[in-house]
Amino acid sequence: MSGPLEGKVALVAGATRGAGRGIAAELGAAGATVYVTGRSTRSHRSEYDRPETIEDTADLVSAAGGHGIAVPVDHLDRSAVRALVDRVADEQGRLDVLVNDIWGGEKLFEWDTPVWEHDLDNGLRLLRLAVETHAVTSHFALPLLLRHLGGLVVEVTDGTAAYNRDTYRVNLFYDLAKASVLRMAFALGHELGPRGATALALTPGWLRSEIMLDAFGVREDNWRDALDREPHFAISETPRFVGRAVAALAGDPDVARFNGQSLSSGGLAQEYGFTDLDGSRPDAWRYLVEVQDAGKLADVTGYR
Repeated sequence: MSGPLEGKVALVAGATRGAGRGIAAELGAAGATVYVTGRSTRSHRSEYDRPETIEDTADLVSAAGGHGIAVPVDHLDRSAVRALVDRVADEQGRLDVLVNDIWGGEKLFEWDTPVWEHDLDNGLRLLRLAVETHAVTSHFALPLLLRHLGGLVVEVTDGTAAYNRDTYRVNLFYDLAKASVLRMAFALGHELGPRGATALALTPGWLRSEIMLDAFGVREDNWRDALDREPHFAISETPRFVGRAVAALAGDPDVARFNGQSLSSGGLAQEYGFTDLDGSRPDAWRYLVEVQDAGKLADVTGYR
């Protein structure tokens, strides 16, 4: 292994697919040892019932130049999370980067449905998966991360603090979940900052995840075919874009300047100079405010 993160150890919790997979791969490309967790393995699928597995993610990490280690974990299971952290401690003796990307809610929320009409069990399950899992993981992992100065915690969410403050996000349960993760990063910043570590929230833009590509009936190599159906999809980005954001943060000796803040992949691309796989720098959240939410015709000129 070689790269700016050689010798560093990362845990990407929720790395089966989407942003978590992209983050794990880019940490690997920077030379890190990356533990990747999730509930979908080659021998067992979660309720998503999709083909992506944590073993595949670990292979991507190793192929990119790092060392990928897949560990099946349900992050609502406290004993499993404790065992995961104990394993990292035993095998590596340190944890430099914790990425809380656990989500699992795609099949649980209903668009634009008020709380009294939304399925209550699904809504509460979504909150457990999206919020409780992050708290459980931080509870067990942060003592290990704090063994060495300079640790980084990335809370992955959907939307910046500014955008979510002023925008109703899907329904009460979804809105609350994403706002809670933003606030977690803020609170962790207060708890970790004086102890020599950094916590922050990070959102990708419109993500071309495996699930999103399937929803549009396209693949990564022909994703632009979806623009006939949804022209604003032109601002979308690959999961590797937010992965490069995390790798840049993890390699920044001055990352503490972002402690407690809400950041975006597009904003950090301007800060650090990285690009998406196609060489572009999509600034999705600025686009959403200035173009899509403003009711204008799709035009990514100046936003990509």
